[in-house]
Amino acid sequence: MVTLIKNARVLTMEGSKEKPELKNVLIRDGKISSISTREAKADVVIDAKEHLLLPGFIDAHCHLGMWEDAIGFEGADGNEMTDPITPSLRAIDAINPMDRTFEDARSGGVTSVATGPGSANCIGGTFAVVKTKGTRIDDMVVKEPVAMKIAFGENPKRVYDAQKKSPTTRMAIASKIREALHKAKEYQQKKRSAEPPAFNFDMEALLPVLEKKIPLKAHAHRVDDIFTALRISKEFGVNVTLDHVTEGHLIVDELVKEKVDCIVGPSFGDRSKYELKNKSFETAALLNKAGVKVAIMTDHPVIPIEHLNMCAQYAVRAGMDHYEALKAITIYPAQILGLGSRLGSIAKGKDADLVLWDGDPLNIDSHVLLSMIDGEVVYQADGF
Repeated sequence: MVTLIKNARVLTMEGSKEKPELKNVLIRDGKISSISTREAKADVVIDAKEHLLLPGFIDAHCHLGMWEDAIGFEGADGNEMTDPITPSLRAIDAINPMDRTFEDARSGGVTSVATGPGSANCIGGTFAVVKTKGTRIDDMVVKEPVAMKIAFGENPKRVYDAQKKSPTTRMAIASKIREALHKAKEYQQKKRSAEPPAFNFDMEALLPVLEKKIPLKAHAHRVDDIFTALRISKEFGVNVTLDHVTEGHLIVDELVKEKVDCIVGPSFGDRSKYELKNKSFETAALLNKAGVKVAIMTDHPVIPIEHLNMCAQYAVRAGMDHYEALKAITIYPAQILGLGSRLGSIAKGKDADLVLWDGDPLNIDSHVLLSMIDGEVVYQADGF
């Protein structure tokens, strides 16, 4: 199947700075085949009518399909609040692709997400990157596992204090994460010995972290929690991304020195707990200006997935460069998730995840005209 999108003002998100250029994008078997001024033959031709074409947006941290829309307990499958250490849990076993919010994502130009467990547990299980189209999660997976969720601060404290069991302090949260990683290291060493240990599901799930195949995905709002996450990652020689980073703007120089990727947000909404008291849209702007690689996230359903572009817009209003804000929801999350060679920009050989806008995507008055995933139209506005 060959599809041509012609007469599009293309922003590839490949450069350090870029202006839209009138181009034709040729798609072959779900991949971008060429971006040029030439008009090639195709089975399907879509006239973009000089509207703006961008790569599909990517949310690097959300819980899409795990807390279903317009439903309570029956659709809440993101937190297994019975044990603070649950690394063997996998997001793909809880995601419901039939949830209406997948349609919301497509209509908002979000074509891929990293979705996974919440922050009730110290170690919550693995995230997966999935496309936002499909009915069977196995066919939607881009990368699984992509990261191991860990959480610091108020959420695990509150959950397990209510159960009158550990952890009820930040000390215990860190201790439990360390203990699990130590056990995984011992398990790893024994597996290499003449007498390997009995199979352990949780330990097996942690091996990709120790082998640096996937990072720890650290829920950390406060400065002290951010430093604890970094401390533990160094102790065990593993990779980590900092997610939320609510107080990151207070320690910009330290995060620059650490050379750590930050997934910032959600910055909409109220300061619902103490560790959010310093929440600011300036966080993403200040970190980005200092040279930290920043992705902007919704934490859906905290912020509905279709408003990812508005999260980026508020960062611009707080001082972030407009083009950098677009990169923070396209190529930067793709790179942070280890998928920069496949997603996040319009380039030859990449997945044809493309979105056509009737105006600036960071303008609240703009609309998605068409969303495409793997070369297939998955959303089209009435009248286009």
